[in-house]
Parts: sequence; C-alpha cells; structure tokens
Amino acid sequence: MLTFVGLGLFDAEDITLKGLRAVREADAVYIEMYTSTLAGATIKDLEGLYQRDIIPLKREDIEEKPFFLDDAINKNIVLLSGGDPMVSTTHVDLRLRAKRMNIPTRIVHAPSISSAVCGLTGLQNYRFGRSATIPFPYVLEEKRIVYDTPYHVILENLKNGLHTLLYLDIAKKMMCASEGVSLLLEVAESHSDYAFREMLGVVVGQAGSPEPLVRAMYLKKIVKLDSEKTPQVVIVPAKLHFMEAEALVEFASAPKRILNNST
Repeated sequence: MLTFVGLGLFDAEDITLKGLRAVREADAVYIEMYTSTLAGATIKDLEGLYQRDIIPLKREDIEEKPFFLDDAINKNIVLLSGGDPMVSTTHVDLRLRAKRMNIPTRIVHAPSISSAVCGLTGLQNYRFGRSATIPFPYVLEEKRIVYDTPYHVILENLKNGLHTLLYLDIAKKMMCASEGVSLLLEVAESHSDYAFREMLGVVVGQAGSPEPLVRAMYLKKIVKLDSEKTPQVVIVPAKLHFMEAEALVEFASAPKRILNNST
C-alpha cells in the first residue's frame, strides 16, 4: 500500500494523529519537499517527533522514476509532503501510477494553504477562482522570459468576480511576495496595463505559525514589502463583500477606503 500523508502548513506538529499513526506503522517513510515545504521544521525535526527514519526524495524520484512503488506492492510505504497531499497534481499522477500497478492507496489529509488563507484573511472560500504559480524568469537565447500566465489568470478571474490565489516559486529559492508582484507588474506594464499596480493584494506568510504574516495593501506597495516570513502566497481579490472588506481591514491592516468599494 502507498499512503499519502500531509504534513500541514508549518512544522512537525501539524500532522494529524491519523497521519502520525500511518508513519509509525509504515515499513518505510519517504518525503518530498519540492512541491511544498515546511518553514518551521527540518527532516531531522520530523524524525525526532515521529520516531522514524525519513528518506528524502528528489523531483525525478516522484515524476520520472518512483522506485518506491515497487516496494509498495508488498509493503506499507508512506509518502510525506507539505500541506495536503492531493493539492499537487504531481501526487495525483503518482496515485494513478500506483493504481495501474494494482497498488492500494490511501490519503491522510492535512491543513492546506488553499483553505488557511480564507481563515487568515476573511476572504470567502467559494469566491476563489483558478489559482496560478508565479515562477522565476528564465533565459532563452539570451532573452529574459517572464511568464505571463498568472497575469492572465487574474484578469479572467476578475471578469467572473473571483479572487485569485497565487503560489510563489520555491524551485531555486523561496520567492517572496515582493519578487512575485514585481514580476506581475512587469507583465502588466508590458501590456500597457498601468492601473494594475493600483489593485489590492493580500500577502500571507508562514501560515500555521504562531505569528503569520497577513497584510493587505496595493500591489505597488507589496513590491516594497520586506518580510522574511516565508513561504508566502499572494491573493488578488475581486470586488469584496462588505464582510470580506471589514475582515481585511481588521485582520490584514488593509486601507479603510476599501470599505467604500465593497458590496
């Protein structure tokens, strides 16, 4: 059997009791930390609390050659990941591979940033549209390429009155909100969209920690935001319900003028 166990948002204590039981009863425990990571715990911290050896996996071990699936045919194998396991499409693909090999799978859910942002900001969960990831730029034929997909996702969601949750790249290093929003504004201005910088954004960092970062400000100001509370996400809200606006003012230090534009 292959059991996917979510580790939650911040540290070793975010795992559920059901997840901890699965870890302690497993024949082998693996972890991948490229789709999500824990700011408040190292693998050694997890091993100390869970009383198990944990084997770290590389990206290719998950996406290209998941060697541990062969062991899961006859053994109980656990795969740990940050947040909730099935938020990542990578893990859905892995579960499908297991299914084709007739390997039973099980999911032990845990807190996810996609639900935590609603509680921390007061934004209503049913008003979120398609999410997107802001990746670091890359160089192609000596030309710097900045992805424009997140910008277009925001515009599409805004047309439908929906908020946009933006994940920030952690492939090379942890991208912070100021970096991500700088890239967004760069794309917007390449489309002559200079009003984009005046839109409201919400930054959430280290969700699940005792003192998470929750700040609402205009995108042009997020560019100057200096905070080490990573990992971070950015939300670009649509037109706000009056209760959402009040929550952002009270819980995220949003400018009070947003109360005048809510419905």
